[in-house]
Amino acid sequence: MTSIVLSDWLAQRLTRDGELPLYRQLHGLLQQAILTHTLAPGSKLPSSRMLADELALARNTVTNVYEQLALEGYVETTRGSGTYVMDTTVDDIAGVEARGGVPGVSEGWAATTAATAATATTAGAKTRGTKAPPVPPPESERGGGLSSRGQRLVSAAGASNRQWGAFVPGVPDVTAFPARIWSRLQNQYWRRPRAELMTYSTGGGYAPLRQALADYLRTARSVRCAPEQIIITTGIHQSIDLAVRLLSDVGDVVWTEDPCYWGVRSVLQSSGLQMRPIPVDGEGINPSAADLSAPPKLILVTPSHQYPLGMVMSLARRRMLLEYARRTQSWIIEDDYDSEFRYASRPLASLQGLDTAGQVIYVGSLGKILYPGLRIGYLVVPEAQVENFAIALAELYREGQLVQQAVLADFIEQGHFTSHIRRMRNAYGARRQLLMDAIASRLGEPLPVLGDEAGLHLVARLPDMVSDKLVAREALTAGIATRPLSTYFSDSTHAPRGLLLGYACVADEAIRPSFDTLANVIERYLN
Repeated sequence: MTSIVLSDWLAQRLTRDGELPLYRQLHGLLQQAILTHTLAPGSKLPSSRMLADELALARNTVTNVYEQLALEGYVETTRGSGTYVMDTTVDDIAGVEARGGVPGVSEGWAATTAATAATATTAGAKTRGTKAPPVPPPESERGGGLSSRGQRLVSAAGASNRQWGAFVPGVPDVTAFPARIWSRLQNQYWRRPRAELMTYSTGGGYAPLRQALADYLRTARSVRCAPEQIIITTGIHQSIDLAVRLLSDVGDVVWTEDPCYWGVRSVLQSSGLQMRPIPVDGEGINPSAADLSAPPKLILVTPSHQYPLGMVMSLARRRMLLEYARRTQSWIIEDDYDSEFRYASRPLASLQGLDTAGQVIYVGSLGKILYPGLRIGYLVVPEAQVENFAIALAELYREGQLVQQAVLADFIEQGHFTSHIRRMRNAYGARRQLLMDAIASRLGEPLPVLGDEAGLHLVARLPDMVSDKLVAREALTAGIATRPLSTYFSDSTHAPRGLLLGYACVADEAIRPSFDTLANVIERYLN
């Protein structure tokens, strides 16, 4: 009876024409049955010959599976007696219902195994002398097992499954990356691997890369720093997370621009900080008198190219913010995510370059310059905090990627980095103009454009009575990926409407037809 029930259960789940070999399938199914107590501890498995006949498998297949399960501790084979399921229960966490079997297994089999399970449970309790804890409530009654901040993070997630094509914002043209140059530089390290580059990173990152970045930032961004002040990370998110952990406590207040980048919002919320959205105007972040009367612990800004609206923080506003941070001992985190790409003027100087009090943490990334999958970013921290940041980085994240860092250092030092920036600035500038021409040609005045002077995206405004969320959703079904502007505001219900249109990763010849597809969707909402 037992073998027939087990073989039926297995036969319903084995896939003869699947990609996974039958051996792997049978092993996984028996493993699952044992762990879930569908096969209770002490249950006797049918002989390999009997199970092979009932499932129409080669006997060697079943024999090999039994031997593997025995090696892994799931079953025990006794010569002359048979193969029995081992007790895989962890401590006393065992539910009576689980030990009785699962739906789909016959009562006869469940009854046969239940007695063995009860005996094993009683014996275990006597041996350990402990009382089994109560069975936890179903997931539906405990929020799926997530903490409150975990639920907030998942429910408000902004990351998209679509990371390429028209009109994904914030993604560079990875097809233009000089892969042959990079491969040649990389091969030099792999021909003769160096042990010190293949272990964990310490001290804030690869020293030659920190030197190369310091030289570049001083020249291109007017950042005031020594190489030792640069801490190499995996990107903007990790940089901000590290700064938040070191410079604030749970419950501290952080100012964010309103609107702001969804990724920053996620990092800050999951860190347990109190977010205070501060509106922006044409000169950048614009705190009110009430805001200024209650100093925050952190102030996170994008002064060179506000995300997502694109304005530049004025010099007067920068000086006000720096003086306020000095006086209140607040920390400013400057997110300089894509300032290399300006089309109407030279790249602007950093806020950090004006800081004389050591209150600014400068954050940058190489993903938008080279390719996002590189996952290399950096912080520039005040001299007094260098050792703290380097220790915390190694302690929390156990950094690596030293070979990649070494390749990048060579890439910068040999001039390939600045050449690539110049080439891509020209390419993106041309695509920006193609998109603006397409907008004007197709929709004209009904669709004003914001933030087009820099970066990798622009914002196309929509009338306030149009739902940008619905437009974006319908556009996605038509193959066009865009982001609704309203979702970047703290109060999306009363926020301005618009669409973020990324043009960097769209081929020149695809921009007009892609926008025509989007315009077809927009026009249905304008009429």
